[in-house]
Amino acid sequence: MTATTLPLVPSGKDAQDAVCCAPIARQPLGEGEAAELAVLLKAVADPVRLRLLSMIGSHAGGEACVCDLTDAFDLTAPTISHHLKVLRTAGLIGGERRGTWVYYWIIPEHVARLGALFTPLVQPARA
Repeated sequence: MTATTLPLVPSGKDAQDAVCCAPIARQPLGEGEAAELAVLLKAVADPVRLRLLSMIGSHAGGEACVCDLTDAFDLTAPTISHHLKVLRTAGLIGGERRGTWVYYWIIPEHVARLGALFTPLVQPARA
């Protein structure tokens, strides 16, 4: 029996594409995928929602009580609830009522889709 060596990393142009180009620079997005990603991008295209997402994701234990979030903003509770609803409707966070309070956590696979869209975008696609 002979041993065969398989490359762990693609070689040639495939390797260059895998390393240098984010999905958005590799090939055009389809209509459906663009629509799905636009919902996610719209949800985080607001400073308050972006901060909320960051606060939830970086909170000890990976989840945050709404009571931990509201004091960080000079906004009313209904406004904070609206922003959390937008994030939740987009699928970026999940939530669960526990007694009086609602606890929120990030849904990693949806947040990762946003990151993967542009990472790694090291150089222009027309190199």
